[in-house]
Amino acid sequence: MPRETLTLVIATGHGAGLEPLTRHRTKAAVPFGGKFRIIDFTLANCLHSGLRQVLVLTQYKSHSLQKHLRDGWSLYNPEIGEYITPVPPQMRQGSDWYAGPFDAICQNRYLLERSQARQVLILEGDLIYRMDYAEMIRFHRERAAAVTLAVREARRDESPGRIAVPLGEDDRVMPLAERSAADGDPVQLTMGAYLFDKDYLLAELTRLSIGDDEDNALDADEVARLAENGRVFGYRFGGERGRVTPDRYWCDPSSIDAYYQATMALLNSQAPLDLYQSDWTIYTHQGQYPPARTVPGASGTEGIFVNSMLAAGALISGGGVNQSVLFPRVRVRDGAIVEEAVLFGGVEVGEGAHLRRCIIDKDVVVPRGTQIGVDPRADRERYAVSPQGVVVIPKGFAF
Repeated sequence: MPRETLTLVIATGHGAGLEPLTRHRTKAAVPFGGKFRIIDFTLANCLHSGLRQVLVLTQYKSHSLQKHLRDGWSLYNPEIGEYITPVPPQMRQGSDWYAGPFDAICQNRYLLERSQARQVLILEGDLIYRMDYAEMIRFHRERAAAVTLAVREARRDESPGRIAVPLGEDDRVMPLAERSAADGDPVQLTMGAYLFDKDYLLAELTRLSIGDDEDNALDADEVARLAENGRVFGYRFGGERGRVTPDRYWCDPSSIDAYYQATMALLNSQAPLDLYQSDWTIYTHQGQYPPARTVPGASGTEGIFVNSMLAAGALISGGGVNQSVLFPRVRVRDGAIVEEAVLFGGVEVGEGAHLRRCIIDKDVVVPRGTQIGVDPRADRERYAVSPQGVVVIPKGFAF
């Protein structure tokens, strides 16, 4: 059944809430978890679910993402019809860029028409979770559904922007009623995975008009219309079916604070997302770097780290790292202190610097003695600071 499914991964979004981390890359390409990119989680789900025909729709500052797909995801064999292929705007229907996710699908209708697939799985590529899509496909086929929406039980206030989907008998999506549940009450919310029968999707694309500036998104009104006119079902995430990770983790890192909290949670003694789950490996690209290590600095002080993640090539030379995530090739020099920080690949922390509750983007060199996250007033005068006080130093920042 997975081989009868064409997968479209939507990776077109800016991710404005993650500025300045998305100043040079799309949201799906933002690093996460010490060595991964956000899109790796969706693509790993596809790999483990047996999905071998994957189109990644790209647009906003896509070079970093496309390079990552080339270097980390050239796993499939095109000789037997397997592929992960980036699809930038083709201008096949006028001269416009993608106006949004559904416009991107409309503009690539020809890819659906020439596919032999029976179903089309549409995935948001900038979310973090594990899921067995093969079981969702099986559920869809068993019910002879036209559309199946993956849903998860959560409170509305936990996932702003997600659609609450009322489920009836046999998990059929009912027409959306007026909001009856309070924000704190659990409901079934969409989670960024939508499965369509291909012929039904093509008919929907014909109905949808492509505006100049607006996109016919799968919003609450559209879900309500589908529920009234087609066989639409909700597939419950984290149920008994499939090899879903037992933690039922799902995260939309839509803001700096959400991203930072999700990263720091990985350091908990019982992390909500188990990156070490051996039967559902998250693949990525990582250079051939030497092992991470600590060494004494010039002062003779031993480099140390406590409850932190250190990726390959990280080197702590007489500095101290606590409750932090260090991506590949990070250097922490003699006497430097790094606390509750996220340091992207190639960051160098100078001697005696003190970093606290901050995110430092790729290849930034922090001068010796610099303090970040120590004096909130001084930080706000010079750096980008989130509502919850997380300091963000963008790529190329000049101190």
